[in-house]
Amino acid sequence: MENQRKRRDRRNLIALTGAGALLAVSANLAINALKTHLRNRNRKVVPGSNVQTNLCASEILRLADNIVAKSKEIHDAVASVPLDKVTYANTILRLAELEAQQFPLIQSCAFPKLVSSSEDICKASIEAERRIDAHISICSQREDVYRVIKAFTARGEWMSSEVKRYAEYLVQDFERNGLNLTSTKKEELQRLRAQIDELSMRYIQNLNADSTVVLFNDMELAGLPPEFLKGLDVDDSGKFKVLLRSHHVSPILELCKVGSTRKSVAESYGRRCEVNLSIMEKLVQLRHKLARLLGYLNYAEYAVDLRMASSSAKVFEFLEKISGSLTESASKELSMLKDLEGLLRKEEGDFAFGIEDLPYYVKKIKEKQCDLDFGVVKQYFPVSLVLSGIFKICQDLFGLRFEEVIDAEVWHQDVQLFSVFDLSSGELIGYFYLDLYTREAKYGLTCVVPLQNGSWINNTRQIPVALLISQLPKEVDGHPGLLRFSEVVNLLHEFGHVVHHTCNRATFARFSGLRLDPDFVEIPSLLLENWCYESSCLKLISGFHQDITKPIEDEICKSLKRWRNSFSALKLKQEILYCLFDQIVHSTENVDMNGLFKHLHSKVMLGLPMLEGINPASCFPRTAIGYEATCYSRIWSEVFAADIFATKFQDVLNQSAGIQFRNKVLAPGGAKDPLEILSDFLGREPSIQAFVDSKCYSL
Repeated sequence: MENQRKRRDRRNLIALTGAGALLAVSANLAINALKTHLRNRNRKVVPGSNVQTNLCASEILRLADNIVAKSKEIHDAVASVPLDKVTYANTILRLAELEAQQFPLIQSCAFPKLVSSSEDICKASIEAERRIDAHISICSQREDVYRVIKAFTARGEWMSSEVKRYAEYLVQDFERNGLNLTSTKKEELQRLRAQIDELSMRYIQNLNADSTVVLFNDMELAGLPPEFLKGLDVDDSGKFKVLLRSHHVSPILELCKVGSTRKSVAESYGRRCEVNLSIMEKLVQLRHKLARLLGYLNYAEYAVDLRMASSSAKVFEFLEKISGSLTESASKELSMLKDLEGLLRKEEGDFAFGIEDLPYYVKKIKEKQCDLDFGVVKQYFPVSLVLSGIFKICQDLFGLRFEEVIDAEVWHQDVQLFSVFDLSSGELIGYFYLDLYTREAKYGLTCVVPLQNGSWINNTRQIPVALLISQLPKEVDGHPGLLRFSEVVNLLHEFGHVVHHTCNRATFARFSGLRLDPDFVEIPSLLLENWCYESSCLKLISGFHQDITKPIEDEICKSLKRWRNSFSALKLKQEILYCLFDQIVHSTENVDMNGLFKHLHSKVMLGLPMLEGINPASCFPRTAIGYEATCYSRIWSEVFAADIFATKFQDVLNQSAGIQFRNKVLAPGGAKDPLEILSDFLGREPSIQAFVDSKCYSL
């Protein structure tokens, strides 16, 4: 559309000559200037925020080009510094200032694709991000800048431990891109990365293109709710078509009363995309080659090196220790499930209890013993009440105050902007946008996007700005939008990221907000989930939708807590199985993946028979793409979050502990080693015991 307009304008100018052309040009410039003035006049300036909202498509692309030009200018300036004249001011400081200044501008280009309903703006946002990413890739290969930064670090003239950490990270980034290698090895590294990218794309494309269906009649799908069946396509014979996708498979494994159906679906799901097995084997070989080229023993060591876990050996030790600690509880759970043998025979005939039956029978036991109706639970969680309760919890816990910015410039009428203040001093410490309610064309998952990272450079404070996106139900005709309990937990989890981002006090934007060690960044949010299961906090975020003065009942609170931890040992064992598989294939050469999975299954899953012919290497994308050699990280974070909660928050609204957590854990960001941060807060090294105890919770 923009290009068509420009071509039309050019044709109009060509049709005019002399004074007429000059008059037309002048009028056009004046109109455009007036439009820009009016648009800027209507924008309310948010003090301390450099985030630009409501940019049109052409403005997004122009901003992206300006970002690239400014970045090139600064990188050229740093590269021109003679190696014997490098200082903090002419190298590190320049790059740090550039990063702090440009991050909110980059995000101003990137985030519209997640929230805008305009196709032109979304396309411009995607294109802007592509241009910026291409430039960043070029910068990561600049040997001239690398030599200057390396010269500075060699002098060892650190102004502070944080400056040292920042400079070392810059060097690590360059060297993990191969800039310390010979030209021949650098070329090989680039070839390997291109091959890995191409195979990764093929792996995902194969999964996405898989349209295999399994056919069942209505009797074979007994137990599935009518609304689920209505959503299934039907073939010419009247049978339902079940896609081998999680949104079909998960409900069937959890709700279908027919064991043969569950087994058929589970086996088909586990055998998807067999062509991907050879791709996965090739991917692992290439990853090992890449890691060895960069000086690592194997790919797992490369992937884990800069994380909190620090080595593949520590990951193995961690996973095996957790698995061993859960064996007794998992065995009891399995025995309880097998004690249902009479019920199994009565419902479905004589068959062997298998791994595919776990979701169905675990759900049946939990429903019976916890006595929970989640339809009733939902009636207590109107969106607005949940949100105000979350604000109250975080205010009381972390000493924060939230205040809506009235008449702020936003991209949709449902979006709100809030200031975050320190409760005691009144200091403004950050902002966050809430774009919570369902809307077409908006990103479909709940997530937090950092829009501006905090920093403190040259005595100039840049405060953090975050965006929380969700697709929650909105109040309609006086009927409040009600949240499922899982949505309540997820909302509090993501708000934990908002708090983490805004409470950061690191000097460098690099260490701010959510740009942290992936083994560490989820810990605060997983910690905050605990407040969803404590009666005193549940009452703060709940109220019956027809009379919000009536909070959720005590018995429901107790049942929710039992539900959370009951029958979780077996499920966790299953997760550990996949984590071990992921770690072994990425730390060992020429692994027989089928044989490895069979061996691990019998070792970890307490003799529970596995489904024949399945292999996660062909259809388990986390192992293949994005989380390769790091699937352990979620459990790692959960363990440390459990330790913090059990040790420091026995009194769940203990503000003293909350403010200490804010100052010692949230404030440093990535400026300090994560293990050092947690050990300082806990007064000892973290332990797995609280996590294991929570998973051994007795019904």
